[in-house]
Amino acid sequence: MTAPEQPSSAGTDHDKAPQPSFDASTPNVARMYDYFLGGKDNLAVDRDCADKLIRNAPHVPRMARANREFLGRAVRFLAGQAGIRQFVDIGTGLPTRENVHQVAQRVDPRSRVVYVDNDPVVLAHARALLADNPNTHVAGGDLRRPWEILNNPHVRGAIDFSQPVAVLLCAILHFMTDEEDPYGIVSTLVDVLAPGSFLVVSHAERHGELLSAAGFYSGANAPVVLRSGVEIAYFFDGLELVEPGLVYLPLWRPDGPVFFEDNRVRAYGGIGRKL
Repeated sequence: MTAPEQPSSAGTDHDKAPQPSFDASTPNVARMYDYFLGGKDNLAVDRDCADKLIRNAPHVPRMARANREFLGRAVRFLAGQAGIRQFVDIGTGLPTRENVHQVAQRVDPRSRVVYVDNDPVVLAHARALLADNPNTHVAGGDLRRPWEILNNPHVRGAIDFSQPVAVLLCAILHFMTDEEDPYGIVSTLVDVLAPGSFLVVSHAERHGELLSAAGFYSGANAPVVLRSGVEIAYFFDGLELVEPGLVYLPLWRPDGPVFFEDNRVRAYGGIGRKL
């Protein structure tokens, strides 16, 4: 497999970088997301924070489900119509039903998937789940250090960057502050991709219904940064948006009828293609 050249400022394998330790006292955004989806991989501290958020913004669990459904439809499109056979899912979160590898490998069992996350609980769960799947891999990595992800041996060993790749950034960029330069990070990832590759993004909208809810994440392990549709669209700068473009999550190639309530899912999703 070929790998991106490593710039002089990016020196070490991410596995040698300091790894976050397990913290049972602070609400964790991955475990809260699991709770919103009805999962069991969460702690009392996560449930308490999530319940307070839900009381303030009862549609948040619906947003989480809509994001998960969007991810499934996006991967189904990429593996099917777009013919992609390589996937890098960054900020994958705790495993649940219809994971990326399940959807992609249902289309073609040879599809290669790498899950990347910086949460030790997520990594442990993913490794246990995928121990017997030779085409699916798990890598420790932090989106804030994209070159360490691109040069991680688990990523390099599974992904051929000279061929089209789909990079999935679902419900992760709104956990990055402007000071962390999310646009520059996305640009770094896109720059190494071969023509015909795709970028998938979902992101919470800066909307009145979510502004107060976002404050509940201030005590969690990552804050939420809400952005406008225009600001979210800028993540696709230089890419060709796949129809229907950047839309509310339930409106992206829905499998069935879209109901009025779906318009309250204040999060956008889209797929961009590198020409």
